[in-house]
Amino acid sequence: MTSDEEWFDVVDESDAVIEQQTRSEVHRRKLRHRAVHIFVRRDDGRLLIHLRSQSKEEFPGVWTSSASGHVSAGESYDESAVRELQEELGITAPLTRLQKFDACPDTSMEFTVLYECTWNGEVSADPEEIQQTEWVTVQELTERIAEQPGQFSPAFRLLFAWYTQQ
Repeated sequence: MTSDEEWFDVVDESDAVIEQQTRSEVHRRKLRHRAVHIFVRRDDGRLLIHLRSQSKEEFPGVWTSSASGHVSAGESYDESAVRELQEELGITAPLTRLQKFDACPDTSMEFTVLYECTWNGEVSADPEEIQQTEWVTVQELTERIAEQPGQFSPAFRLLFAWYTQQ
């Protein structure tokens, strides 16, 4: 791996690694790969969402999970979740693995593992990734998604729909 570009594990329909490719190649060819999403909750039940930076390749300027990102080549889902939470929000907190979702068009062909944590402290959002953060109740979020679904990433809508059914 000599490129400065990120490398991802390309996986088959069972999420078994079959090769490694650069980020641009994986996205260009719409190959199956891996991602994590983290829902950060406060003790009062509010969920942290963030507005994706306008510079993001996919779904710029839409609301999504508290933190999310690709699993790097050779990295586990659990390692990736800890890293993404720290990089995007400056949070180090115990994570609970909630559910794994199959790769599909709504997840941009990413097998996705959803995690949750509780955090009542300050958030230090990475400005290259995140334009804005907001703490919202599940009810407020449910109403906003119903009224304007296009303002939320497809993956987030899928994960949140599952989350509210639990």
